[in-house]
Amino acid sequence: MSRWKELPAELDPRVRRLVVCLRRAKDHSGLSMRQLAAKTGYSASSWERYLGGRSLPPREAVEALASVTGEDPVRLLALRDVAAAARTGEHATSEARPGTAAGETVAGTVAGTAAGETVDVPVPEESGRRGGSFRTAVAAGVVALVLAASSLVLVTRLTGDDEGRAQPPPVSSAAPAGAASGPSAPSYTCRVERIDGRWYAGLSRTREAILLNGHAGKAVAEAQCLLHRAGYPPGDIDGIYGPLTERAVKRLQKRAGLVVDGIVGPHTWKVLRG
Repeated sequence: MSRWKELPAELDPRVRRLVVCLRRAKDHSGLSMRQLAAKTGYSASSWERYLGGRSLPPREAVEALASVTGEDPVRLLALRDVAAAARTGEHATSEARPGTAAGETVAGTVAGTAAGETVDVPVPEESGRRGGSFRTAVAAGVVALVLAASSLVLVTRLTGDDEGRAQPPPVSSAAPAGAASGPSAPSYTCRVERIDGRWYAGLSRTREAILLNGHAGKAVAEAQCLLHRAGYPPGDIDGIYGPLTERAVKRLQKRAGLVVDGIVGPHTWKVLRG
């Protein structure tokens, strides 16, 4: 398998997920970078940029890679659209929030229809010609944010756990006044045993689920148990994929010679299962 360079820490998680999936598709195909270029019609230097996270591949390039590697184009294109929406949102937001000038006010909220949340955005008062261009930039930023939220829901459904359910990030809620406060997160019991030559902790039998920082559920707890068994303690076995779990995954990946991206996928599961 290719020895990939670690992706930049500041790379958006949605772009990172796309790059990781494209890298795995190339690795599974056994194609070299030059062979991939010859079969897809995109140069080797272009693929180096795409697979290095430096630029976003066009949809046609993603379709071409899926065709020559036998991957599902629908899933890869969905990941690509989420990554594109994330980058569009970053650019539009940076242009739409230059600061509030004299005579402008901050007011109003815009509903995020996919996530069910509201996003505060600056809305200027009438201030001549500058106000019109500013409102246009704000509208572009809001549309990009809503598209990113909608696309993220789609990809989460495509990359759910082994039971076919998406794993949302942990959400905390305040307890009612006077009610007894309970634990902040569920705890799981590891029952590690070896079955048919593989390690299991009794919480999930998946070997394909994609897990990364922010995910939660039994599949995460299973990975935490197996990380602990392998000698890489992830902190509490709480089913929440946080910084400690990500750090433990990276240490395991480095030792096993895998891509050190802190994301649990089929290759990392194979090492965890033994």
